[in-house]
Amino acid sequence: MPKNRHAPRLVTGLRPLPAGTGVDAHRHDEHQIVYAGRGVLSVTTGAGSWIAPATRALWIPAGTVHEHRAHGDTDLHLVGLPVRDNPLRLDRPAVLKVGPLLRELILAYTERPDGRGAERRRLRAVLLDELRRSPEQPLHVPAATDPRLVAVCALLRADPADQRTLAQLGATAGVSDRTLTRLCRTEFGMSFPQWRTQLRLHHALRLLAEDTPVTVVAHRCGWASSSAFIDVFRRAFGHTPGAHRDRH
Repeated sequence: MPKNRHAPRLVTGLRPLPAGTGVDAHRHDEHQIVYAGRGVLSVTTGAGSWIAPATRALWIPAGTVHEHRAHGDTDLHLVGLPVRDNPLRLDRPAVLKVGPLLRELILAYTERPDGRGAERRRLRAVLLDELRRSPEQPLHVPAATDPRLVAVCALLRADPADQRTLAQLGATAGVSDRTLTRLCRTEFGMSFPQWRTQLRLHHALRLLAEDTPVTVVAHRCGWASSSAFIDVFRRAFGHTPGAHRDRH
């Protein structure tokens, strides 16, 4: 991550972000919930990147150096929580499922950030309860540290549609597929095909946020057909790419 600024307290509220803009690397002394009520938001740290459409929210623990990026015009809803309030018991970033009730709680809490009194305390208490019940979602593209794996990952980040096998990619970087398989398990905690699928889903969300047709998204992200892309997308997000685009 580049040099970052320190913003001790996170201001709870709503921040519109035009497409392609973001917030450069920074950290807070508070935990935060980040939610894109409109658009798609990605968060990057030294450990990788996470992405969240409007059916997902991002948990960022206090002290984590991170940067935001908006894909499509995005409404950024920010909820700051004191360090003592960690309803998820997580010390790393995570993507959380957002149901209808949690969505409305986040919107209400951030769109009226200056509220005071018992009503706001009750709203906050229910919001924390819903967060505790929100399952974590596997929408993380881990970042490599070993130079050999970094080189291979860079090839796929530049072109997610690259269809070369791990052995073919490794030959380009001068490393065997057996070594790369071991590095993926050690550094990512997942297989190479799983990592590549996560990367392609991240890229697909960005393209859909730009109103790219589903067939084009499937092609640019490396799926053999639109139906194959739709199937993977539905299993990851619970709805089709077309429904996703209509929602956002």
